[in-house]
Amino acid sequence: MLAYFSLGVGLIGIVLPVLPTVPFVLLSAFAAARGSDRLHARLLSDPRTGPMIRDWQQHGAVARRAKWLATGTMAVCAAVLFAVTPIVWVAVGATVFMTGMCTWIWLRPEPPA
Repeated sequence: MLAYFSLGVGLIGIVLPVLPTVPFVLLSAFAAARGSDRLHARLLSDPRTGPMIRDWQQHGAVARRAKWLATGTMAVCAAVLFAVTPIVWVAVGATVFMTGMCTWIWLRPEPPA
């Protein structure tokens, strides 16, 4: 259940700017490895999620392209939040959270070449 739920939340995160996608896909892979061999195999064989999950499982690594994509997406989301949110502290809080996540992502190693 956790694997399917987190995958669903991750898919929703593709279209919602504040909801992260990658952590929920990784959580889904983690849960599927322990409860659904079929879902885990499907996630690993998918060309979009497979390499990311394998890099994380084998090395705790995040590819540089993914780091830049995440950073850019969070920066755009922060700018949109400040432009459209009438309550400034909401935009500030979300931006602080995204800054923390971005820092954590950049502190992860990159997969071996």
